[in-house]
Amino acid sequence: MSTTAQQVPTDTYAVDPVHSSIGFGVKYNGLATFRSAFETFDAQLAGGELTGSAQVASIQIDEPNFKGHLLSEEFFNADVTPTVTFRSTDIRVDDDGSAEVDGELTIRGTTKPVTATGTYAAGPDPFGNDRVAFELSATVDRREFGLNWQNPLPSGADSLAWDVTLTVDLQLVKQA
Repeated sequence: MSTTAQQVPTDTYAVDPVHSSIGFGVKYNGLATFRSAFETFDAQLAGGELTGSAQVASIQIDEPNFKGHLLSEEFFNADVTPTVTFRSTDIRVDDDGSAEVDGELTIRGTTKPVTATGTYAAGPDPFGNDRVAFELSATVDRREFGLNWQNPLPSGADSLAWDVTLTVDLQLVKQA
């Protein structure tokens, strides 16, 4: 990152859910990355702090047995911990638009520090609204959050990678 930093606004910005997404990707069978997202989520930038949450039950998976398995105690334990949450502790943005966001991620009731990297942009939209945008990703070891399920392949290798890449693409609109 360059040495010149931008200031993130301290006004309140609410998520534009139409132009935003929160998702993840994880290598499956050692062959390719499985990706999904959450349909129900919220995010806000207020006082220079970025916060957000996703409803685990809104995970976008069309196969009922697979979705049920992810919502079960073996994965998200959605009945007990229905949300994934994030709260930033520091946001660093350089003049070139590169961004680093430190924060606390909570999954299954376990909170761990994470650093997401990506980009930040700000500007007006065609309707006279001020917007900010974050496109961020972070990789976490799912075991740190109690997501320990595994199924060995015939070779003995793990079928599901331990590292999961979280992706957050947010457009937030300044509130009056």
